[in-house]
Amino acid sequence: MIVDERLTAYLHSLESTGSPVLERVRKEALAADVPIIRPETGALLRTLIRLQRPMRLLEVGTATGYSAIMMGECLAPGASITTIENYEKRIPIARANITAAGMADRIRLLEGDALKVMADLTPGFDMIFMDAAKGQYIHFLPHVRRLLKSGGLLISDNVLQEGDIAMSRYAVTRRNRTIHSRMRDYIWELKHSDDFETAILTVGDGVALSTKISRPLKDTGETV
Repeated sequence: MIVDERLTAYLHSLESTGSPVLERVRKEALAADVPIIRPETGALLRTLIRLQRPMRLLEVGTATGYSAIMMGECLAPGASITTIENYEKRIPIARANITAAGMADRIRLLEGDALKVMADLTPGFDMIFMDAAKGQYIHFLPHVRRLLKSGGLLISDNVLQEGDIAMSRYAVTRRNRTIHSRMRDYIWELKHSDDFETAILTVGDGVALSTKISRPLKDTGETV
């Protein structure tokens, strides 16, 4: 969180550990240096799911299944999650964790490059959680536009890059400049697109909340 460290520590102390399986997955991910969502980001995600009650949810970036399981614990009856992972070593771990959490029937894990997998998905998702390679967000956006239903919510994690996003590209390390530039393009597109209403929150490492705007069809009064 881009605020005082003492405040961050206090907010973290308020968070519950979740189910035993979820807590085990969290500890194992941290021990193995697998990036997972931060506690305050998880709290925001759970709250939004309880509020929105999505029936079809897409996650881009499964890792070891931590956030998918967390979201699965908040879903309404009959709702489902489709989650995508490309890193082969993490896929069997994620599958095992999802099964151990008793969610194999509501969480579908798809393997492969997200751009290719998303191209084959059917539109109509109520919510999309973006937490994959940060330099690819801008490339995923055309698929997001197609897959997210009108009024649906796009949640993009880690968009502020520890505050570096506000700096000139020449102020960040050379190896991070491509990601920095692409993320700035992504945020600009979300904030200036006619398709989305977007708020950027300084929660965790920055979260963008984007609602897909409903637009009336000509002559019918219906929306898309």
